[in-house]
Amino acid sequence: MDQHDGSRADIRDFLISRRAKITPELAGLPGGSRRRVPGLRREEVAVLAGVSTEWYTRLEKGHIGGVSEDVLAAVAQALQLDEDERTHLFDLARAARAPRRRPQRRKDVPVPPRVQWLLDSATLSAGFIRNGRLDVIAHNALARSVHAPLFDSNSTDRHGRPNFARFHFLDPAAADFFVDWEAGARITVALLRAETGRHPDDPSLRQLVGELSTLSGEFRTMWATHDVRIRHDGAKRLNHPEVGTLKLVYQSMELPLPGPAAHELTFYTAEPGTTSEDRLKLLASWTATRPTTAAPADPAR
Repeated sequence: MDQHDGSRADIRDFLISRRAKITPELAGLPGGSRRRVPGLRREEVAVLAGVSTEWYTRLEKGHIGGVSEDVLAAVAQALQLDEDERTHLFDLARAARAPRRRPQRRKDVPVPPRVQWLLDSATLSAGFIRNGRLDVIAHNALARSVHAPLFDSNSTDRHGRPNFARFHFLDPAAADFFVDWEAGARITVALLRAETGRHPDDPSLRQLVGELSTLSGEFRTMWATHDVRIRHDGAKRLNHPEVGTLKLVYQSMELPLPGPAAHELTFYTAEPGTTSEDRLKLLASWTATRPTTAAPADPAR
């Protein structure tokens, strides 16, 4: 399957999965009891989007040629897509329209020294930089300590860098480390799904998805939902092997580096005045007295 066939299949499966989530009642339509499948019918989506049933059927089969952005926006509104889902639909459409080209591996650009200095200066926050494949390409000392089971895991990428997706689904230690493993796993899959929409021609990304699909039934099940996530922030509870349960809040932001690869800067910290803050400070003090652990080598350096 080439890039365009894959993009058309992704459009088809994504639209079908979103249509199944919208009930007639949610869409303001008469329900009725004789429905063979959950969600809206194709003709109902067509009415809500203001297009013909034939036209919407072609779109749901992945035939994106000639479709304007206004029409895509109308379909997104009819399916009540959130902002991340809407962005994903437009990414899939863009990929399906793109000229055929030979897939090329994206190279991670070197992390500038000033960015590593920023990470190192945050002594009470665990900070790291990841790429779209969820490889950790830079981190500070506290991030290494907070996520010790991840960094100690064998589920790394081909450069030996920690990878959140491989750790979640291929290392049994992840189920003990993450208090709510399933929620974290679903977010992990949704982040990867959104990345495949942005970069469907990235062979390393496709290889990662193929590996996880082959080795993990849980990943296959979650991948089939076609859920997407672009913005990544919230709270997470960890069973840390040294200080016990940590409830940390995290915030991610896009890091503007040159090149086509996407990078995100993420910081984990604890709410002031909580037990988790005390435990995080304790871990930070232990980290400061330990021998320095070198950051993973950047293959692009």
